[in-house]
Amino acid sequence: MDPSIYRYILKHTLKDQIYLMLLTAASMPFVYISLEIPKKIINEAIGGENIPDEIFGFDIDQITYLLILCGVFLLLVFINGGLKYLINVYRGVLGERMLRRFRYELYSRILRFPLPHFKRTSQGEIIPMITAETEPLGGFIGDAFALPAFQGGLLLTYLSFIFVQDPWLGLAAIALYPPQIYLIPKLQKKVNQLAKQRVQTVRKLADGVGESVSGVTEIHANDTSLFERAKISDRLATIYDIRFDIYKRKFFIKFLNNFLGMLTPFFFYSIGGFFVIQGELSLGALVAVLAAYKDIGPPWKELLKFYQITEDVRVKYGQIIEQFQPENMLDVELQQLPEGDIQPLQGTLVSSNVRYTEDQVVNIVDGANFRLALDNHVCIVGSTGSGKDEIARLIARLIFPSAGRFTIDEENLSKYSEAILGRRISYVGPNAHVFTGTVFNNVVYGLKHRPMSEVEYDEQAARKRARAIKEARATGTSSDDVNADWIDYGAAGVEDHKQLVERILETLKITDLDEDIYKLGLNGTITAESHMNLVERVLEARNALRERLSDPKMAALVESFDRDHYNTNMSVAENLLFGTSIHPSFDTENLSNNDQVLKVLEECGLIPDFLKMGRKIADIMLELFADVPSDSELFEQFSFISAEDLPVFHGLLNRTDENKLDDLPEEDRTLLLSLPFKLIPARHRLGLIDEAMQERLLEARRVLYSQLGEENEYVSFFDREKFNPAITIQDNILFGRLVYGQARAQTRVGELIKETVDALDLRKQILMAGLEYEVGIAGARLSLAQRQKLVITRGLMKRPDVLILNDATSPLDPAAENQIIDNLIQHMTGRGLIAVLSRPELAPRFEHTIVLENGKVLEQGVTKEITDNSSAFQSLMTQN
Repeated sequence: MDPSIYRYILKHTLKDQIYLMLLTAASMPFVYISLEIPKKIINEAIGGENIPDEIFGFDIDQITYLLILCGVFLLLVFINGGLKYLINVYRGVLGERMLRRFRYELYSRILRFPLPHFKRTSQGEIIPMITAETEPLGGFIGDAFALPAFQGGLLLTYLSFIFVQDPWLGLAAIALYPPQIYLIPKLQKKVNQLAKQRVQTVRKLADGVGESVSGVTEIHANDTSLFERAKISDRLATIYDIRFDIYKRKFFIKFLNNFLGMLTPFFFYSIGGFFVIQGELSLGALVAVLAAYKDIGPPWKELLKFYQITEDVRVKYGQIIEQFQPENMLDVELQQLPEGDIQPLQGTLVSSNVRYTEDQVVNIVDGANFRLALDNHVCIVGSTGSGKDEIARLIARLIFPSAGRFTIDEENLSKYSEAILGRRISYVGPNAHVFTGTVFNNVVYGLKHRPMSEVEYDEQAARKRARAIKEARATGTSSDDVNADWIDYGAAGVEDHKQLVERILETLKITDLDEDIYKLGLNGTITAESHMNLVERVLEARNALRERLSDPKMAALVESFDRDHYNTNMSVAENLLFGTSIHPSFDTENLSNNDQVLKVLEECGLIPDFLKMGRKIADIMLELFADVPSDSELFEQFSFISAEDLPVFHGLLNRTDENKLDDLPEEDRTLLLSLPFKLIPARHRLGLIDEAMQERLLEARRVLYSQLGEENEYVSFFDREKFNPAITIQDNILFGRLVYGQARAQTRVGELIKETVDALDLRKQILMAGLEYEVGIAGARLSLAQRQKLVITRGLMKRPDVLILNDATSPLDPAAENQIIDNLIQHMTGRGLIAVLSRPELAPRFEHTIVLENGKVLEQGVTKEITDNSSAFQSLMTQN
């Protein structure tokens, strides 16, 4: 990247800067004339001197002349304002375009960083550099030439006008500029140094915060929160000290500017007043000079401010590009699409005296020599630190050898483009990344190399898209449509989306992920609008399951939802709503504050009963849990009141009378009303919800339903004949609650649901619904094993010539690892499979084995010979 920000600006915006300069130059005559007009108004139109008899053939008098000059002045105000508006908007657009280009170039460079660089530089440092630290550059780039030209032009125009009126006043106007020009840069230099320190310290702060977020589990587990706070506090203190020093120096510069600026009016009033008294200068000229000098102040201040901003931006720009030019960056050419079709990788991979180091001291891989056919199944084994991880990444060309080379049929692997290796080789590491989005998006991620088909937009959207393409080209950023279909169906060996889904479902079986995705689908939610067919099938499954549950042996396992019956295995809140809350105000915790619900309870005369039940529940909970440790799981399982709230309710009971609950303060009333909503008769068996109370609650249910209406934004009601989008597919099929106290009820009902789903051939559609499961940030909603299986699935989808598993299956339990390895070996028949193993006992499954130790290849060859005769391999087996 260009080390000079001015050269960078001119490289990309020379024509725009010239256009701005021309606009600026065109505006200066109008500025000068606008200074001359007030003088003419005072001296001629008002003073009555030199009034012309006619203008353009029309006779005029003094009043008409005054009005004409005032009209011209107003017109000039409009013209000057319009030109300023045009210049400012163009500057803003230019700055934002360049900021967009600059950020895009920085991000593109991140994609070329050598992977070891990310071990030394954290996200907390890189992200602010692209976002926050580049922000000032946008405004500066638009101003880089136009602002000093415009403000400088204004300054020269005003000074020219003053010199024309009187040279001595002109000299007085500029007398104090030389001291400012000399002093300000010297004072600013130290401010620049402090600004550089501040940027570096803020990056360290961001790094510390990012590290705390990543290691928050360890902080809690080791009780080191005070230590971490102390570290952050120390960095904040350093930033404070630097900023305090900057403020002192910056505002001293401002004070000096203001002081020197106010000396000039002294000269004007004294010298100018003297000349007026002596008759050597007209009063109108003096007034015009004072007005002009008043207008000189803003341009001069803007130029001084611009100088300070320039120095600050120059420091920021230099520090940013310094961080984005690490050694050994990936060549741009390697990320470009090669000419012609991408051919399969075939032949023999040869490692010739390969060395790899990250610190230029210790060779992690030290003179590795081996060869393997790309259609063989090879395992790499070695102890921790043997270099096996690096060998796998070197073969995948994710890192480059420090010495030596890899070749495929004599062609250097380092010369292959990412377009070839990224499509013909799949690499899965031990902590593979899962992107935010759905399971489906992650599975097909490896097929998104370029847009395969454009989106058909309507007329308005097409115009918007055309403008987006134009702006992208103007800013040097990607013009590819992110909304296009990027999936390369051919790479997956299919023709359309339907076949792609079929291929995904087949691949899920290979990676043993199908059962996980099925469960995610079963426990996920869908809408009728997007899954009409599945919704209808789920209702079929509901009816089929109901028939199965009608068997006397199964009937006692589930209490079905029935609008006309109270469900004793549901809470009071769930019975009252008879549906699922879809608005926070109708969540169980908030019902005691919900005006609508309280109004219904009031109408049904249930408020006094709820208050009595609430007090009774509080009394029982205090009696049962008074001596239970606060961290006991009993609170979560059985208590209506948390350990933290027990003292609150203890105080409430002490200050209330059981027979005077109608006059409770609002806060105490809300606390007592909140408890009955959590009561589940079949589970808690407190005897508070008898049949009479159940009937009254059913009446309240009917009233609430009638008031809210079937279609509302608060509650999704249960209906035997309708699908409920607010509950899971499984709950829609079950349409009831498991009965408390029934042995193995969950297992038995789960088996019934599975049998029902299989009988209706519904499993495939539920799997497809599971593909739409949102995995969370970096796959946080999936287990580690599920994430690894998902990324292996992603790798298989592009049908690679070589699949590299770098300890990818180690997070799995041994049985699952064995099964997946066997499935992959069978699936990759005729294609290459290279697996780094943490369990050497898996080696016999592979055709060839490479044994590493301390970065050196100790053994290589047919697996059976290695396992039978290699002492190094036997040592690994013993260690394992």
